[in-house]
Amino acid sequence: MNKNKNRSFWWLTVLLLVLTGAAAFLGLRYGSAKLSLSEVLAGLLRLDPQSVYTKILWVVRLPHVAACVLAGAGLAVSGVLLQNAVNNPLAGPNIIGVNAGAGFAMVLGLCIAPMAYGLQSVMAFAGAFACTVLIVLTANRAGGSKVTIVLAGVAVSALLSAGISLLKLLYPDVAIIYSYFSVGGVSGVTFQQLKLPAGIILAVLAASVVLAGRLNLLCLGDSMAQTLGVRAKLVRIVSLLLASASAGAVVSFAGLLGFVGLMIPHMARKITGSGDVRKLIPVSVLLGAMLVLLADLLGRVLFAPSEIPAGIITALIGAPFFFVLLLRRNRL
Repeated sequence: MNKNKNRSFWWLTVLLLVLTGAAAFLGLRYGSAKLSLSEVLAGLLRLDPQSVYTKILWVVRLPHVAACVLAGAGLAVSGVLLQNAVNNPLAGPNIIGVNAGAGFAMVLGLCIAPMAYGLQSVMAFAGAFACTVLIVLTANRAGGSKVTIVLAGVAVSALLSAGISLLKLLYPDVAIIYSYFSVGGVSGVTFQQLKLPAGIILAVLAASVVLAGRLNLLCLGDSMAQTLGVRAKLVRIVSLLLASASAGAVVSFAGLLGFVGLMIPHMARKITGSGDVRKLIPVSVLLGAMLVLLADLLGRVLFAPSEIPAGIITALIGAPFFFVLLLRRNRL
């Protein structure tokens, strides 16, 4: 029986890998300018380095596709870690202050050095991670339970959101840039901007695979987990920090892409029919990458040559999903 389940899981993983690859190929081919199959292949191989399609692929579309894959994977892993660490299916990166911390730090960076574009990405990541550390320390002083983490997250996020509003009033020019950042999207992303976030996301992914077995036991409750030799509080704190690092890395180049970290773990559980974190992680990574790839593709082709940020598409999908999830939980 277990062999059949494992075989089905691997076939599912292969299918999702193929579908994600197909979505990536569509992202390379379609946009404001449609490329033929031969042009895509020739461009990827750089058979004619000076051709228009080669420049479109390497300057615009390949960074777009890479950013979408990293954003989807990073937010998906963050969502899996969060929902299992706090045992709350409605948890997302915002619960540990990623959105508020990144937003406040980014606005602060704009006020201090509005022309230093590289600084803004660094500030966004640093703000997201610092806010999570503050929430973890505050919750730890109050006992380190799942409830205190959520309450500390709500309090710190509210405080930072007020700070964002104050800075936008004092510096009206930053409001326009922040509005795009708060929606989320990968327009204009370059390979250079992706190097550090890619390293962080891949490191978090590797660490989450190592931590998966302990997270499975954590879902049994702190008392049972400790009986089985798991240091529940330590595992929870490490999971939160890893989730923050992954989501913060995504925020640094893609802004506040909404609902991906919330939706994807639920979709993975539904597809796999299991809450096993060891299965949820690879399936969530592929689903997250595919969702952001398709959202970005739709944003580029629906109203071409104008472009809709991917965050708007994910919000249009995610908001109804959240309502359905909330109603279903109320019925249980």
